[in-house]
Amino acid sequence: MTATTEEERIRRSWQPAVLTYPFRPMFLAAGSWAIVAIAIWFAMFLGYLRLPTRFDPLTWHIHEMLFGFVMASVAGFLLTAIPNWTGRLPVRGYPLAVLAGLWLLGRLACLISADLPAWLAIVADLSFPVVLLAVAAREIIVGRNWRNLPMTALLAVFIIADVLMHLESMGISVPAGLGWRLGLAAPILLISVIGGRIIPSFTHNWLFKRHSMRLPVTHSFHH
Repeated sequence: MTATTEEERIRRSWQPAVLTYPFRPMFLAAGSWAIVAIAIWFAMFLGYLRLPTRFDPLTWHIHEMLFGFVMASVAGFLLTAIPNWTGRLPVRGYPLAVLAGLWLLGRLACLISADLPAWLAIVADLSFPVVLLAVAAREIIVGRNWRNLPMTALLAVFIIADVLMHLESMGISVPAGLGWRLGLAAPILLISVIGGRIIPSFTHNWLFKRHSMRLPVTHSFHH
């Protein structure tokens, strides 16, 4: 065992297990927020709770499902898949903790956005998707995995959609509902692209094991 490998093993041994792979904190955040956000929305909708947010109850619910729940899920998937595409180590440890912290910062900022300067709430909320875009793009570019670089465009769409929802909540004239529609279109497109790759691959493997002569064409993530 080399000194570098031993140093890496010792460094990892001091990390919490939740920070060893990107899907762990991100999927945990997504699942937890889905429960918490829906409970908060029901309380707001029924009049038992009033939050200091610029969003009305329905818009807040839409925003948090898209840019809280879905965004965390997308982050967990991309940051776990990219190492398979590039052959590089996954983002983990303290950098991963910072990303999770930025996601949480965005959720808190949206909860109390009415008590914050508008620009501060927007910056806090956008910090997570912007940093996620930078990290994902860097890993793909350094890994020279140009084929999957367009995946980062979907993160850019998320960022634009988030900005539009904030601007609309501030009363600025933007096309009504365009923000959440873009925010919904981005993950649908991501699911379609990834599904178009994974489903034929899984089908190919299943048929190959059964010695079928009719195999679907598969897509490679690595080239």
